[in-house]
Amino acid sequence: MKRFAVGYEFICRMIMMVVVVHIAFIAHMLMGLVVAGFFPSIAAAYATYRTWLLDVDDRSWTMKQTWSVFHQAWKAELKPANALGYPQFVVWLVLIWEYWLMNWNDLGPVGYGVSGALLVLNVVYGLFVMMSWAVHVNFDERLWWQVRTSFQMVVARPLCSLMLALLLLLVVWAYYTWPGLMVAFGVAAPAFAAMGAIYSFGRLPGMDVHVLEPR
Repeated sequence: MKRFAVGYEFICRMIMMVVVVHIAFIAHMLMGLVVAGFFPSIAAAYATYRTWLLDVDDRSWTMKQTWSVFHQAWKAELKPANALGYPQFVVWLVLIWEYWLMNWNDLGPVGYGVSGALLVLNVVYGLFVMMSWAVHVNFDERLWWQVRTSFQMVVARPLCSLMLALLLLLVVWAYYTWPGLMVAFGVAAPAFAAMGAIYSFGRLPGMDVHVLEPR
């Protein structure tokens, strides 16, 4: 019974942390006038989750502690996160635009083949984007090194990529089924799912202690 109570409290505190990260994400994005604050907020969410996951001795974080970790990470990521995020955003816009053109123009069998290839490319690129933010907050390396390592991880860690895709599909399904969850958790929940999958299956140096149970 005691173990159940401890586990229940742990889950409640974890949910509370994700909600606080969601609120911090919105607040800091607005602080950066969206344009300068969006990608640093993504990086700060990943950094907050990384810090929490590695804090195996005490994950009973208060709201103040979660907010403080997020805020410090956000300030540190104002420049690096935008340098990573905006090129990614431009590339993804191009990929989505090309996919949309292939699906809304009748190009025959060739068009179907190209559309399928673009769909796969978009999925792989989406996994890369999610992976890249975990790599970004885990390694203090140059941007190109982070990009290369993230692409390598998508291919070299197939179990991690699979779990990442499944968890994100689960979050999307939950948001679609219960729209209120999107309001309550926003981007914070997908980021937490991504960081959890990468933490458990990515085998990243510096994130190689896989203890998820409360202590």
